[in-house]
Amino acid sequence: MDKIANTKREIRVFQSRVVIAVLFIFALSLVLISRIYSLQIIEYDYYSEEALGNQLQQLPITPARGDILDRNGKILATNTLSYKLTITPEKVKDMDATIVALKRFDFINDDDIEQFYKIIKRYKKFHNIPIKHNVSEQAVAIFLTKARLPGVEIEPYFHRVYPNDASSSHLIGYVSSMNQNDKDNYDKDNYAGTTFVGKTGIEKQYENLLHGNSGIKQIERNVSGRVVDSQILIPAESGQDLYLSIDLDLQLKAEELMNGKRGALVMVDVTDGSILALVSMPTFNPNWFVGGISSKQYQTLQKDKNLPLFDRSIKGLYPPGSTIKPMVALGGLEQKDITVTSKVFCPGFYKISNYSRKFNDWKRTGHGHVDVESAIAQSCDVFFYDLAFNMGIDKLHVNLAYFQFGEKTGIDLPGEFAGILPSREWKKINKDEPWYRGETLNTGIGQGFMTASPLRLAVATAAIANKGQLPIPQILMHSQTSTGRVELRKNLGMIQIPIKDIKNWEAIIAAMEQTVYGSSGTARRLNHNLSYTLAGKTGTAQVFGLDPEETYIAENYEEKLRDHALFTGFAPVENPQVAIAIIVENAGSGSSKAAPIAKAVLDVYFVKNPVTPLATVE
Repeated sequence: MDKIANTKREIRVFQSRVVIAVLFIFALSLVLISRIYSLQIIEYDYYSEEALGNQLQQLPITPARGDILDRNGKILATNTLSYKLTITPEKVKDMDATIVALKRFDFINDDDIEQFYKIIKRYKKFHNIPIKHNVSEQAVAIFLTKARLPGVEIEPYFHRVYPNDASSSHLIGYVSSMNQNDKDNYDKDNYAGTTFVGKTGIEKQYENLLHGNSGIKQIERNVSGRVVDSQILIPAESGQDLYLSIDLDLQLKAEELMNGKRGALVMVDVTDGSILALVSMPTFNPNWFVGGISSKQYQTLQKDKNLPLFDRSIKGLYPPGSTIKPMVALGGLEQKDITVTSKVFCPGFYKISNYSRKFNDWKRTGHGHVDVESAIAQSCDVFFYDLAFNMGIDKLHVNLAYFQFGEKTGIDLPGEFAGILPSREWKKINKDEPWYRGETLNTGIGQGFMTASPLRLAVATAAIANKGQLPIPQILMHSQTSTGRVELRKNLGMIQIPIKDIKNWEAIIAAMEQTVYGSSGTARRLNHNLSYTLAGKTGTAQVFGLDPEETYIAENYEEKLRDHALFTGFAPVENPQVAIAIIVENAGSGSSKAAPIAKAVLDVYFVKNPVTPLATVE
């Protein structure tokens, strides 16, 4: 007997099956749509590149980096054709085995491997990642004939070279491998094929000019991955060549004279602020950084107590010592706290009423009666103690601020430090203490809290030579494009120092001239066989304070506690062309240690630029 059909139940079963089927189809469709979305939208760039990579692939063309040259066209930084070893991860089945094989053939070392694993995360799998730069031609030949490995290639590229090795390294700077911060800061498209960027100095300051513009090439590979065709879609545009105002001959002479010493030398053209020499010693070889400096070598540089990586010319902040006495005297004349005939008796020390401390002169037997001219020429501390006390810190600060002490010069180099020009406000903010009278006296002779860089001292000296025109220093003279178009630097002009009476400038210049030519001038040993006239100021800056009754004897102190030696000057006096500033750390007397070096560099300059005698009227 047939069972009675349960129509309602069959309909429910059928409907539930339809719902399940629809849901199943919907789920599959959702998965399919999601996958299509992922492939077409989210991962489009990757898979399209992967697909094209099987046949056609577009790659960036790295532009040739511009050269850096001195004012006479002598090369300071350039490029040479070299080779690099690269690995394409997607074409390597076993990365560790490949790395081991490359090391076994002596193509790479542990430092190369360490650096490779650091940078691999920054690239996509289809990119050719460099593992070794500046591969020798012998190694290239061995690789091509005996050590071909899947995914490993040899590629030509332009290798940065500094032909003068350690010379001018702080000024020029160096290039090194891009890090993540570089990738974030530079244009991603233009730097797609770039491995090296400027890290310090001119290389960093003018990276945008030196780099150029990347191009694009298209390559075609066969099924085995070999390139069978290549064509340039967009040619690369080389970076601009930079011509600096630096004279390499002056650089080399200064570095030779300061070899084995710590310090800095700056020479500036007083007419336009062009930097002719900018030397910091000790130095380092920038070529070490281009191919990737080893960790051991870098640690050695960092731990060196002489700080070879530190640019003393723009970052070194030192007490300017007696080199600021001409500026202090100028302020006293302008404010009428003294006249050119004002005299002070120097017994070898200075005392403030109701003040226990005695302020000693460098010459303990004293200078006797001195005026402005003899006080500068003989570098009498007592005269400037008295002047600073009478001016007070407020007027002293204002007049020294005219020379931009405590501010950056604005030179076209990265990392310049400003220095300190102390005041009541400065001490309250930085020390949370009131200003004391004795600190005014120390400021008046360039000691105490006051600091300045050698560059700032050179620029301030140039302002004296110009009788009030303070130049803004600059190193770039002009640039030249790959097509030969010359682009001149922008003229930054001068800052006018508001000293009203021209006779005050003339009095200070005459006093600085007597420093060199006067019978008691502290730099009188420089005036023998000079082919040019020279005005200058010696300085000796204390590293630490002495007790009033204590006599300074250099040999009694370890070297790092000995006085710094300084000299500033300009030449020729009648028609100034250049100003110079030098500091030699812990060398002692500025007149015997710093001044002769400055003269030797000036001699080189005036051999190349002889002084034309001024016409005389009969």
